[in-house]
Amino acid sequence: MPITNPELLKIVEERVLKKQVCRKCGALNPPGAVKCRRCRSKGTLRPKKILKGGPKSK
Repeated sequence: MPITNPELLKIVEERVLKKQVCRKCGALNPPGAVKCRRCRSKGTLRPKKILKGGPKSK
């Protein structure tokens, strides 16, 4: 069920898409993180990729 309310869509994007992903262990971290919460490595965080267009149908 797609979200049509623009206010709810903004909240969902903030909560789900704005994350940091550790390149070493794959853990999700908060947006302002400097080191990984799981493996404690520094400098291995990248922004979560945002897929455009949603899931592909066959």
